[in-house]
Amino acid sequence: MLLAWAASLLAVAGAANPREVGRSVAITFDDLPAAGAMNPDEDRALTTADIRNINTSILATLRAHRAPAIGFVNERGISAYADAAERRQILAQWIDAGMDLGNHTYSHADFNGLSFEQFRTEVERGEASIAPLLRKGGKRLSYFRFPMNHTGDTAEKRDAAARYLAGRRYQIATCTIDTEDFAFERAFRLMLAKGDTRAARALRTEYLQYTATEIDYYAALHTQLFGRETAHVLILHVNRINAEVLDGVLKLFEDRGYRFVTLAEAQGDVAFRTADTLVTKFGPMWGYRWARALGAKIDGSKESEPPEWILRYGMESPAR
Repeated sequence: MLLAWAASLLAVAGAANPREVGRSVAITFDDLPAAGAMNPDEDRALTTADIRNINTSILATLRAHRAPAIGFVNERGISAYADAAERRQILAQWIDAGMDLGNHTYSHADFNGLSFEQFRTEVERGEASIAPLLRKGGKRLSYFRFPMNHTGDTAEKRDAAARYLAGRRYQIATCTIDTEDFAFERAFRLMLAKGDTRAARALRTEYLQYTATEIDYYAALHTQLFGRETAHVLILHVNRINAEVLDGVLKLFEDRGYRFVTLAEAQGDVAFRTADTLVTKFGPMWGYRWARALGAKIDGSKESEPPEWILRYGMESPAR
C-alpha cells in the first residue's frame, strides 16, 4: 500500500509544477435559491424578497472580486411556491452575471435514505428550472452535487449513482474546503430574529477567523497528500451570513495569493483525478477521500470546529 501511495504521489506531483499552477480556488454555493427555502410550511421561512436580497448581495460581491461561481439548485425551493416564476428569475440573475448553475436534487433528499429509483427521480425533477435557463443562456447543465456530499453508503449505491450521472452527462462537483457556514448561519438567523446585534457582530468576526483556519488547514492537507499546492473548491451556502461577509471571505483567499477560477478549471487539476473509493454514510471533503485512496494517514482531529458558543446559540429557542 505504501509503495502504491508513493507511486501515485510522484505521478501526481510530477504532473504539475506549483510555480506554474499557483494557488487557485473555485467558489461554489449550495441550496439555491437559498438555504432554508425548500419548505414553504417552515416557520420563519425566508420570503422571496429575502431570497432576492441575499442572492443580489452575493452576486454583487462575486462580480466585484471577478470571481466566477456556480450555484447548486434545489428545485423544490422554486416550484413548491406560488411565486415560482419570480424565484426562477433569481436563478436567471446568476446566468446573467456570467455564473453557472448545477443540480442539487429536487428536495435536498439524503441519498443514504433513498432507493436508487428515488434518487433518479430526485435528480431528474431537479432539472426542471435550471436546464431550460441554462439552455436559454447558451450553456449546458454539467454539474451535480450530492446533498450533504452523501455519495453512497454502500458500494452498490455509490457505483450505480456514478454510472447513472455519467449517463446523463453530469460531472460530480467536489469540494475541498468547508467553512461549516450552516452552523454559523443557524446562530446568525436567531441573533437577527432576537435583535442581538452584539452577538451578531462577534459571530461575523468568528466566522472569518474560522474560515481562515479552514483555508490553511486544507491547503496543508493537500500539500501533505500531493507534495504540492493543488486547486481547491470552496463550498458555501446561499444564506444571510455569506450575503453579509462574502467580501471578507474572498479577501482571505486573495491575501493568500489565490486566484478565482471556474469549477471546471479547478477540477482540471490532475489531483482531482485521484479515485474516490470511499463508501460512507458521511460527507467528508475530498482531501479525506483521496487520503483513503492513496493510503495516506491523516489526523482529522487536527481540523478545528466552530466556536462552542456559536454552536450552543444555534440550538436556542428563537423566542428567548
